[in-house]
Amino acid sequence: MFTFIGGILLLIIGYFTYGRFVEKMFGPKQERQTPAFTHKDGVDYLPMGEKKNSLIQLLNIAGVGPIFGPIMGALYGPVAFIWIVIGCIFAGAVHDYLTGMISIRNRGAHLPELAGKFLGKFMKHVVNGFAVLLLLLVGTVFVTAPAGLLNNLLGDWSSMGMILGAIFVYYILATLLPVDKIIGRFYPIFGALLLISAIGVGGALIFTGAPIPELSLTNLHPDNAPIFPLLFLTISCGALSGFHATQTPIISRTTQNESQGRRIFYGMMIAEGIIAMIWAAAAMSLFDGPVGLNEILATGGTGLVVSEVSIAMLGAIGGTLAVLGVIILPITSGDTAFRSARMIIADYLNISQKKIASRLWIALPLFAISFALTKIDFTLLWRYFSWANQSTAVIALWVAAMYLFIAKKNYWIAVIPGVFMTMATTTYILNAQIGFGINLNVSYIVAAFITAAIIAIFFVAAIKNRNANVQLDEDITKVA
Repeated sequence: MFTFIGGILLLIIGYFTYGRFVEKMFGPKQERQTPAFTHKDGVDYLPMGEKKNSLIQLLNIAGVGPIFGPIMGALYGPVAFIWIVIGCIFAGAVHDYLTGMISIRNRGAHLPELAGKFLGKFMKHVVNGFAVLLLLLVGTVFVTAPAGLLNNLLGDWSSMGMILGAIFVYYILATLLPVDKIIGRFYPIFGALLLISAIGVGGALIFTGAPIPELSLTNLHPDNAPIFPLLFLTISCGALSGFHATQTPIISRTTQNESQGRRIFYGMMIAEGIIAMIWAAAAMSLFDGPVGLNEILATGGTGLVVSEVSIAMLGAIGGTLAVLGVIILPITSGDTAFRSARMIIADYLNISQKKIASRLWIALPLFAISFALTKIDFTLLWRYFSWANQSTAVIALWVAAMYLFIAKKNYWIAVIPGVFMTMATTTYILNAQIGFGINLNVSYIVAAFITAAIIAIFFVAAIKNRNANVQLDEDITKVA
C-alpha cells in the first residue's frame, strides 16, 4: 500500500507546504473586512465560524464527484492516483483558494462577474450562461445519483418518484432560506457522517490488507480508452473541479477573516482529494482488477460499486452508514448548486435577494428545468457535466491568472494548470461523440493550436490590463 498511503501523506504535506506558499504569495489581509460584514443582508451575506464554514465548503464541493469519478477513473489503474495527488495539490486546491479569495476581495462575486471584470464584458455573458448550465447539470446529477442509491437501500419501501420529490422539496427549502437556517445548521452533522464513512472505508482497506495496486504508468482500461484527455475529465472532483468555482462564493460571503481562507478553501480541497484516493483504491482492490470493475459498472453502475465496497469493508450496519454518508454528499452539493444558480442570476440581473418572493421567481424555473432533465440518461448527463465542469475550471484558472498578473504576483501557479486543462478539455470536445467526433490524433494537433492561441490572447490582454491599472479589489471604504 505504499502508493495509496504515500499519496495521502503527500496530500497532507502539500497542504502545509504548497498551500502555505500559495497563501503567502496571495497575501491575505487580516485587517480587511470581508463581505460577510460589509454586505451583510441576513440571507446570503452573514458571518459564520471557521469550522462551520470549512465543513460547509467540504460538503458543497464534495458531491458524488470524489466518489463516482475516482471509481470510474480506477479503470485506468494506479495512474489515477498520480492525477488525484498532483492535480489536487497544484491545480484543484490552488483553483479553490484563488477563486475563494478573489471573490472575498470582490464582495463575494461569483465566477461570471469575476470573468467579466478580468477577462472582458463579453466573457461575463458567456460564463454566466455556462455557469448556470453547469449548475443545472450538477443539480440534476446530484438528484438522480442519491435517489438511485436511496432506492437501492430502501427497496420496496418507496418509489423512485417519491424519493426524487422529497429531494426536490429539500432543495427548494435550502435554496430559498437564509444560509444559516438549513445549510449552516445541519451541514456540520452531515460533515461528521461524511468523514466517518470515508475514514471507515479507508481504515478497513488498510486493516484488512486489501490488495491495492502499486504505482504504474500502464493504462489498464479494459476498453483501452486514452488516459489523455479522458482521465482528467473522468476524475474531476478530488483533483480539479470547476464546480467548486461556483461554490466558493457561497462561503466567501460568510467568511469572517481572510486568514481563514487556506483552511476553508485549500484545506477542504485536500480533504476531498483524500476521499477520492480512498474510493479509487477501494475500486481498484475489491473487484479483481479493471476488468471485474468494468463488469460491475456495466451491471449496476457506480452506485452498485459504492454499495458493494461499503458492505464488504464495513459489514451490513457499517456499510449502510457508509452508503448514507455517500448519499449525503451529492444532496449537500445539489442544494448549493441550485442556491449558487439563484445567486448568479440575481447578481446578473441585479435583483436584491432580501425578499423571499425575489428568490422564488428565480428558483422555481430552475427546478422545473432540472426535473425535466432527470428524464435523460444519467450516463449522458455525466459526460456533458464532466466537460462543462472542467471547462469552468479552465475559465476560473485564467481569471485567477489575470488577477495575479495584474497584481504582479506569481501568476504561473494558475497559468500552468490552466494551460494543461485548456488542452485537455479542448481535445476532449473535439474528439468526443458528444462533441465534434474528430480523430484523436487530429484533435491533439487542433487543440494544441487553440491552446497556443488562448495563451497568446491571455498575455496580450494581461499586459493591457496591467497598464490600464484595472482595479483588483472592491473599495470597501465606499460600501454603504
